[in-house]
Amino acid sequence: MKCIVIIILLLLSHGMGYTQPVLSGNIVSGGKPVPFASVQIAGRGIVSDSTGIFRFSNMQHGAHLLKVSASGYISLSRQIHIANDSIIYVTLELQPLHNDLSEIVVTGTMKEVSRAESPVPVEVITPKLFQKNPVPGLFEAMSMVNGVKPQLNCNICNTGDIHINGMEGPYTMILIDGMPIVSALSTVYGLSGIPNSIVERIEVVKGPGSSLYGSEAMGGIINVITKNPLKAPLVSADVFASSWQEYSVDAAVKFKTGPATGLLGINYFNYNNPVDNNKDGFTDVTLQNRVSVFNKWNIERKENRLASIAARYVYEDRWGGEMRWNKTFRGSDSIYGESIYTKRWELIGMYQLPIKEKIVAQFSFNRHEQNSWYGTTPYMAEQQVLFAQLYWDKQFGEQHNFLLGGSYRYTLYDDNTPGTASPDGVKNAPAHTPLPGIFVQDEWKLDKSHTLLMGYRYDYDRHHGNVHSPRIAYKWTPFKNNTIRASFGTGYRVVNLFTEDHAALTGAREVVIAKSLNPERSYNTNLNYTLKIPMRDAFIGLDITGFYSYFTNKIVGDFDADPDKIIYDNLDGHAISKGIALNADVNFSFPLKILAGITYMKVYQVKDNAATAMQKTTQLHAPEWSGNLTATYTFPLQFILDITGRWDGPMRLPVLPNDYRPEYSPWFCIANVQLTKKIAGGFEAYAGVKNLFNFIPKDPIMRPFDPFDKMVNDPVNNPYRYTFDPSYNYAPLQGVRGFAGMRYSWGKRIVSSKK
Repeated sequence: MKCIVIIILLLLSHGMGYTQPVLSGNIVSGGKPVPFASVQIAGRGIVSDSTGIFRFSNMQHGAHLLKVSASGYISLSRQIHIANDSIIYVTLELQPLHNDLSEIVVTGTMKEVSRAESPVPVEVITPKLFQKNPVPGLFEAMSMVNGVKPQLNCNICNTGDIHINGMEGPYTMILIDGMPIVSALSTVYGLSGIPNSIVERIEVVKGPGSSLYGSEAMGGIINVITKNPLKAPLVSADVFASSWQEYSVDAAVKFKTGPATGLLGINYFNYNNPVDNNKDGFTDVTLQNRVSVFNKWNIERKENRLASIAARYVYEDRWGGEMRWNKTFRGSDSIYGESIYTKRWELIGMYQLPIKEKIVAQFSFNRHEQNSWYGTTPYMAEQQVLFAQLYWDKQFGEQHNFLLGGSYRYTLYDDNTPGTASPDGVKNAPAHTPLPGIFVQDEWKLDKSHTLLMGYRYDYDRHHGNVHSPRIAYKWTPFKNNTIRASFGTGYRVVNLFTEDHAALTGAREVVIAKSLNPERSYNTNLNYTLKIPMRDAFIGLDITGFYSYFTNKIVGDFDADPDKIIYDNLDGHAISKGIALNADVNFSFPLKILAGITYMKVYQVKDNAATAMQKTTQLHAPEWSGNLTATYTFPLQFILDITGRWDGPMRLPVLPNDYRPEYSPWFCIANVQLTKKIAGGFEAYAGVKNLFNFIPKDPIMRPFDPFDKMVNDPVNNPYRYTFDPSYNYAPLQGVRGFAGMRYSWGKRIVSSKK
């Protein structure tokens, strides 16, 4: 009996001494803790606390792979062996991503700063987001950004522009490496020719940026930052096709010659399969054949001084129209078609002067040629833009970051429309627009929590005289993980008639210029609040922005006075764009990440009328409610599921008098799903479905059976005198379709041989 008692006591003592294996530790970088890092092991995941500490209990014995990742740091993997009763404590050192451009921005202040430290809120979009729903160009990709809407303006030729906070494309300035490359004539087609392969990241600033960038930066800025050849893979490629027989090839290779490293990229997109699913006799989507060649060189210089040059050539042949159309009917009045040939050259360069001070010279030149027919209406146009800029970036002490610069922009624009006719309308008079300007900016760091930015720009336009554009921005960090930004700025835009509304060139309406147009002005204020919420099993980032813009001298096209005309004039009144946008970024400890956004806005114009009360009109194609969603889940064996979607509430549409079509669109959502499999050797295979709900707009073209309006005066068959009109658009006409593709990336960056 005594033996039994002794055995029981020994067993109990052994059980009481046994402990479940525990793994804990801290995550540091440079001796400082890394808070809210993602830690995963054996199918389990947690987030480290604010001091970088983490702890796993009840671990299974054996060998496990511990993975640690955090924003701004290189991910770490370490093999951990756990015994039955072990208690393990580890210290993990993460290396910062010194070249992590997703956290560095330049657009808000024209200089590289941490995104978190920028007094101007900047949204950063990387190609990783675009890969969750592959598209052949930048225009379609921007639909994944909250508050940014790629808007198709013609259901036949598929012209489009990008709206920011409800304001039309002419108010959005498109930059490539900080240079005003896409503007005026190139706005409606040039965006489609920017391949994703050359993009390092895209920065979006909502609200006027004229104090730094001048004309056209009234509603916002989209800055396309191209890849640095030094950091690009040796070889990369992305090839995909859809069930509509769309084919896209994106490939790049880099090479080194002496002190220079080059990146050569080629993009080819082809869609040559006419489809008419809505049975109106017209192509649902414009057919396209486009090639783009890009070459960029970075030159290594002493003391890491900047020097680069890049060139791009784009050729595109697109057409849309009646299903029976071919090029023999180009310009004829028997079978309707809209055919556009585009040629485009671009050159961009940057050079930092070899002196003690940081003085940087930038230049760009682009030439855009368009040969097009819209039914029986020819449109032949050419635009050349030369831009040069020199700025001095100087740090005064620890508080003042100073910027002083000057720029000169010269635009030559010529076409065969009334926009470039002489005052008497007898001969052609190409538009020559020189626009010199100077700018100054001081970013004053008051203390660790307060930063004040003040800026001013002066431009001179020979038609409009002196143009002054001041701005002020303020950043306050009252508590850890809380940031408040407030800004006020002005914007302006000199007149360029072509960009006012491409519906003028659809062959359906005559352009009428009521009188000499004055430059537009805008006054904008923004209030932004960002909050980071660390939780035990998740990390949440919130970004809330309220915006208000007031526009004067707004150029508007009157579609209602005469169904056969578009009458352009300055608005006798003002326009308003106001609203609030919320973005949420949620990272769970398990492999799920969600990006979501919602925007509520009111965009309208108020016309003063002496005879009656003020008339308030809602802006076309500006839904009060809109939003987007991206959800990513990573399964075992390197399978990744991406669900993306964009939804829009009712938006006002261009309707004809007595139109039977509703003036407002319905609520709708374009959702997509994609499954990606990572394969050894740098390969990825992906496949998915676009437009899951098969949403297609109804009645997109008025009177498609009479595109030349030959029966417009028939009182029996056309009692309301409807005219052919393809501008009733609010969503793509492509229904549900499948796609599949393959990506490949190989090779590390070329490292400089210099010490």
